[in-house]
Amino acid sequence: MTDSYKVSHWKQYPPGTETVYSNFESRGGKWNDIVFFGLQYLLEKYLESWRVTQPNILEAADLLKNHIGHFNSEGWYHILDKHNGHLPVSIKAVPEGTVVPVHNVLMTIENTDPKCYWLTNYLETLLVQTWYPCTVATQSREMKKILLDYLNITGTPADIDFKLHDFGFRGVSSVESAGIGGAAHLVNFKGTDTLAGIVLAEKYYAANMPGFSIPAAEHSTITSWGRDKEVDAFRNMLDQYPKGLVAVVSDSYNIYNACRNLWGIELKDKVISRDGTVVVRPDSGDPITTVIHVLDALGENFGTVKNKKGYKVLPSQLRIIQGDGIDIVMMQRILDNMYMRGYSADNIAFGSGGGLLQKLDRDTCKFAFKCSSVTVNGEERDVWKDPITDSGKKSKRGKLKLIKTEDGFKTVRNTEQGDDNLVEVFRDGKILVRHTFDEIRERAKI
Repeated sequence: MTDSYKVSHWKQYPPGTETVYSNFESRGGKWNDIVFFGLQYLLEKYLESWRVTQPNILEAADLLKNHIGHFNSEGWYHILDKHNGHLPVSIKAVPEGTVVPVHNVLMTIENTDPKCYWLTNYLETLLVQTWYPCTVATQSREMKKILLDYLNITGTPADIDFKLHDFGFRGVSSVESAGIGGAAHLVNFKGTDTLAGIVLAEKYYAANMPGFSIPAAEHSTITSWGRDKEVDAFRNMLDQYPKGLVAVVSDSYNIYNACRNLWGIELKDKVISRDGTVVVRPDSGDPITTVIHVLDALGENFGTVKNKKGYKVLPSQLRIIQGDGIDIVMMQRILDNMYMRGYSADNIAFGSGGGLLQKLDRDTCKFAFKCSSVTVNGEERDVWKDPITDSGKKSKRGKLKLIKTEDGFKTVRNTEQGDDNLVEVFRDGKILVRHTFDEIRERAKI
């Protein structure tokens, strides 16, 4: 679980190196703040629950000597013999869910055994993967800000928790990505179809059912009735789920005919008399214009009323969800178009898949892990990089802490005044602090 070249690094530090201290931060990027999330999962799954054994060492030696020609057998046997296979490092981090401005330290790591100076940055590869849940949680929270803005102006802010639904399971690179990305979204919202996110949040963060879904149709369940019986497929949904929320994809053939005639005439009485809400889902076309056309088509026969804020709202038994092509930019454009045409954001919820969990990378928030201090022959030295070709990659120097000032969080040297908001969460193979999902959600609140 490291980059190949790192297995050669134990030979490359200065003679007499005793400690290597590194830090993790966002160097800027798309947003001004970062939601820190996901480290606890990585620590429990990959560091606390695993330890070095002799078979591990023999297997690694065989693999790496053939792959790169180098392997630190002595170092790994030292960890096995002296530390019973547990990794002798100390990791400090800001409590998960904390919202921290970019350009601030989020996590630090340092070896606790002088003979294992090489281990700190050996673990970089694994620990930097925190970038993914941090970025998903941050993007999800930024989308929540946008939704809240429009709800505050045109509708009901109290409905925010279910306004952005996670459709991303099939669109990510792996089941593990779905789990950690899905859980990261649930830091901000409670709507999801990504079951892996539920499972991960419950297993690693003591969550108590953090997300919810509703019965919903897909094209196979509608088109299997045949084109001439689309209305019967819709009616079946209402019969099978006579109460509560139910979502019905309605663009299999002609979304506007479905809204005006099938829903608006043939099934109108059944929708209005139903104890619950039918959520119509368009799933094709230009999202910006399609949403407006669908709202107009539904409004022709169901009618709309103006809420207290002066914006049009469909009857409470009817809403729409747009889940096709939704990312943060498209969502804002749709909401803006609705606002301009007098529609309340109460009429719509969004589903986002790849745009929520996959359309991002480590450079979205420019995450980096850099060594900032070493101790060589008892002397502590600052370490940093300052490339002439890119001032944005200048790294921090020295041992650090994260303090709170009147202006918010600030990264300073660990010798400066102020309480450190970085907490030691892992030491010598053991997790020292565990955060619950409820605590994380509370910290990430807007």
